[in-house]
Amino acid sequence: MKNLSLVLLLIGISFGAIAQSDVTGKWKTIDDETGKEKSVVEIYEKDGKVYGKITKLFRGPDEEQDPICDVCPGDRKNKKIIGMEIIRGMEWDADDKEYDEGEIMDPKDGKTYDCVLWKEGNELKVRGYVAFFYRTQTWKKVN
Repeated sequence: MKNLSLVLLLIGISFGAIAQSDVTGKWKTIDDETGKEKSVVEIYEKDGKVYGKITKLFRGPDEEQDPICDVCPGDRKNKKIIGMEIIRGMEWDADDKEYDEGEIMDPKDGKTYDCVLWKEGNELKVRGYVAFFYRTQTWKKVN
């Protein structure tokens, strides 16, 4: 009976790890105001937390193709946006089935927001918020 309990515990831990890791991978960001593709963000796990960096930008021919963020704060100031970590320190919240406690930064204006990530089907919901004010984007999985 003791071995059965141990096996069930290990199975439960395995399913929990799978549920936590399903936000990792590459996601195409969609601007919630214009509906246009903006970038590809690669979400990955590091030291038990989830982070995301921009790996590609969708820019018009008249826009800078490899821009620098001169309005970004701290260690991101005057760095290239491609390769920049814009999601930091997200932790799995098993009760709410989402990642929270981290932050997301908008390289367009350099503002940083509290963040929540969760999946709905094949879509990733990304919510940045300050107090009770928030904005949610839907990101699409890149195959």
